[in-house]
Amino acid sequence: MADNTLNSSAQGSWLERRFALYSRGSTLRTECLAGITGFLAAAYLLVVIPGLLAVGGMDKGAATTGTILVFVGGTLLMAFYANLPFIVGPGIGGSVLVGVTLAGSEGIGWQVGLGIACWSGILFFLLTKFGLREVVTRSVPQSIKLGLTASIGLFVAVLGFRNAGLVLANAKTNALMLGDFLSPGALVALCGLFLAIALQARKIPGSILWAILFATLVGIPMGVTRLPGSFIDMPHSLTPVLGQIDMLGALNIAFLPFLFVFFASEFFSTMGTTLAVGGEAGLLDEEGNMPHINRPFMVDSIAAAVGPWLGIPAATALIESSAAAEAGGKTGLTALSAAVMFLLMLLFTPVALMIPKEATAPALILIGLNMFSGLRKVDLANFTDGLPVLMMVMITLIANSFGTGIAGGLLFYVVIKTIAGKWREIPIGLWILAIPLVYYFATLVKH
Repeated sequence: MADNTLNSSAQGSWLERRFALYSRGSTLRTECLAGITGFLAAAYLLVVIPGLLAVGGMDKGAATTGTILVFVGGTLLMAFYANLPFIVGPGIGGSVLVGVTLAGSEGIGWQVGLGIACWSGILFFLLTKFGLREVVTRSVPQSIKLGLTASIGLFVAVLGFRNAGLVLANAKTNALMLGDFLSPGALVALCGLFLAIALQARKIPGSILWAILFATLVGIPMGVTRLPGSFIDMPHSLTPVLGQIDMLGALNIAFLPFLFVFFASEFFSTMGTTLAVGGEAGLLDEEGNMPHINRPFMVDSIAAAVGPWLGIPAATALIESSAAAEAGGKTGLTALSAAVMFLLMLLFTPVALMIPKEATAPALILIGLNMFSGLRKVDLANFTDGLPVLMMVMITLIANSFGTGIAGGLLFYVVIKTIAGKWREIPIGLWILAIPLVYYFATLVKH
């Protein structure tokens, strides 16, 4: 009764006018719970991102503060400008490229890496401003759009299995292999997973949220969840990374391949995330397109261009947003709720860091498997439509990158349709896109 009263009072209010809750079939309670669920699913990045950037020599404390600020700023912009349930924050791929590959392995200063990330964001902004990103997105064949959800679902599920320790990567071959199912971390993840399945089977709201909280509590006596000495802590100074960006150094012609790899991988990752999470939230039209898709693209491009000035590369719409969509999030109020939670972490950082990745793993596993079931929507009997989708799924698994998987699927679509004599079915935009896609894969082989 209290929930109904709360939701009724919201009808006709500023919340309804601003976020169109009822026209999208959502409620205040659902949106807030979805935002908290999305926050919990993405909270592990507050540990992972600064750790990756610290490998390249960046101050870890400053990177943590920068990570939180990017989460807050980008997600608020998504809430109020795009009115979508997407969480915006630093992606792992871009952080690995700057912190581990460029600064760690190649010996290039992280300041230059941030410059490359910023130029990539500026390119995103220009392409979005002139509507070219939307043109490219609409050029993607319907079969690929339908398969996107399955491809990204597989990526999310594997990420969850790896975070849980149920699947490991061989140190020499990088091949996936089974982990120790009896290790404390794996047991914690399995407890959370089984609870989430039980709750979802009974259609109990907030099943993912309760599973994450339950796994976090179970992890305390098992030594997986480490209680902080203090739950409140002042944020670290941003000074060591604020504005420490080498824009001119990033323009060195030798760094062009890195810029292209960075740009292309983030481009396709963002496109895939937007369509996949939008599909989960029921926000796509009959052709698999998102109305006003330029709005989330604009938010993502601004975050990508501004983030490096705070020491954070590759701010983008995160695939962890699928947890919020799975929990029923359909509007920007979900993003607003998540942004408020991240803002609180400036003072309560130890609380967020307390949530182990094993506790969020069940959410990723269950959501990923649910998304992978979307493969049934693809007409696999149509060989020239179905095979590129299957190739996209396989490349995503092998490369451990759904951005690379999408790029590969598009390229295979062009090749397969051409050699099958059905080249007239290929959109003109996809013909044009095929040229940079070939260069993208060539640079991946070299780097």
